[in-house]
Amino acid sequence: MITVSDTRTAGTDTSGRAIADLLAQGGHRVAGRALVRDEPTQVEAAIRRFSADPDVQVIILTGGTGISRRDGTYETISRLMEKRLDGFGELFRMLSYQEIGPAAMLSRACAGTLQGRIVVSLPGSENAVRVAMTKLLLPELGHLVREVGR
Repeated sequence: MITVSDTRTAGTDTSGRAIADLLAQGGHRVAGRALVRDEPTQVEAAIRRFSADPDVQVIILTGGTGISRRDGTYETISRLMEKRLDGFGELFRMLSYQEIGPAAMLSRACAGTLQGRIVVSLPGSENAVRVAMTKLLLPELGHLVREVGR
């Protein structure tokens, strides 16, 4: 699990903590966590480090999915993904729209595959993380892992 932020610390990373807690509650093990600045080289290095670990089946990132000058997670992940799961971002924005209205269009949340792993990029908002995890990821995580491993 990777938190991408220029301002968060291990103590203030509520989104990362929510992801880890929700995964644990769902019976999943968190193999590791990282906190990196919103710098393409740092984000890519963290993704590559997790994708090299044979115990990691899913890499979840939080942060850097907006459209501000510093938000570069989407560009970094897009370059690395082998297959895209466009439906994830579409469904996430639909669910977000129901909660926050048209501001949902600013999110570039996305998912795909990389080296036999699922990679998911979520916004930095704790509420957005909870929506994505409870309504999309946790119900399908086992299926996603099985399919990418076939």
